Amino acid sequence: MQWLHWVPFVCLAASGPAIAAPALATVVNQSTATACAEEDNVSVALSGPRIAGFRVEALQPAYLDRIERDTTAPDFSGCNFDGGTHPTDPAFDFEPGRLVLHDGPRWRIVGLTLARFWRPQRVPVTVDGRTVRGIHLLQVFAKTGDGAEPKEALVMYPSDGSWRLKPLPEARFGDGVYGSTFLLGPVTQARRPVVDIASITVATQPLVLRLRFADGGKARVTVAEISRRRTALDVALRPAAADGRPFAVLRSMYVQPDNADVSELQWRATPDTAPTVTALPELGTLRAMDLRFARSPPSRHNTSAPDIRFSGFATAR
Repeated sequence: MQWLHWVPFVCLAASGPAIAAPALATVVNQSTATACAEEDNVSVALSGPRIAGFRVEALQPAYLDRIERDTTAPDFSGCNFDGGTHPTDPAFDFEPGRLVLHDGPRWRIVGLTLARFWRPQRVPVTVDGRTVRGIHLLQVFAKTGDGAEPKEALVMYPSDGSWRLKPLPEARFGDGVYGSTFLLGPVTQARRPVVDIASITVATQPLVLRLRFADGGKARVTVAEISRRRTALDVALRPAAADGRPFAVLRSMYVQPDNADVSELQWRATPDTAPTVTALPELGTLRAMDLRFARSPPSRHNTSAPDIRFSGFATAR
């Protein structure tokens, strides 16, 4: 591995499924309207028969260099809750705690148990041979090799299958900020989209998360890159996705174009065409080989939060 001086960079060899041919994903917008900037009202499902591999990336927004003020504070002005438990969610009590599960030359991996969470599942998580239960938030911090404190670039929630990614932030943005959330694997509905995970095993050299789903399927999620340009995951599913069942769902927030974590979809159906830009309220159903959930005008909500791109859809041999 080579350290790049001008951009902190971590790059790991990634392996995916044996590819028979590139594939198109079916994209279905299931979003609803809201006036609350802290509610995940955006829900976009991705499906496609026999899709067994794809990439997910968090990319810096195109307007990054034009950000004068990065607004990251929560805004509950249009909400019916104030930052505590959402009024429509159940609440289960836990003994809160924090465990450092790995602290090596490249990564620090931390598990958090929250005092309250909306699902009761206690998914076993194994890191370097050590198994713990009851972690609600698995955090991955990247060490950049320059003596700075590790920067968080990835979190996932074992109990409901949610993920969040962000690139390493520019120094002027401090720790940076997350925006959209996504789910990987066999998505079901439980008040909102979830992925039921039976167990997680994490290897750190290279960094790979192996998920075993409650329905018997599996996924290998390889951390392919963490840099100031992107954080990228390569996902391999076994078995391949079933026809009509989402293998991924993007969850986000949209109130209006300048108050959103995602306001448009930039997508391509073929590799030799320019991206089509569709405003989120106009998005219905389409088929695409490459899709980037983005914002063109800067948002006053989570201004520096990343775009989320799905690409590299492929069927397995």
